[in-house]
Amino acid sequence: MTVALMWEARAVRGGGADLLAWAGAQELPRRPLRRETLRAPGDRVLVITWWDADLDAELPELPDPAPELITRAVHRWRFESVSTSPG
Repeated sequence: MTVALMWEARAVRGGGADLLAWAGAQELPRRPLRRETLRAPGDRVLVITWWDADLDAELPELPDPAPELITRAVHRWRFESVSTSPG
């Protein structure tokens, strides 16, 4: 089974580049199948990691950044892959 962990944070105003750099520098103790980092308007950063694991498996997640980098608590979601298709 493939599980995707999603981590999303909103940077302080104008701090999107700093939050993006911070997220990119975070090492996980295990390597996921895939890791993708995205950004969006409003200084938001999203990191998705894919794992070969059960939905309830113990998996490493990105930590919370320092409070001065973000405007609200980090949002985290866990999804189970149900299908894939080529682009």
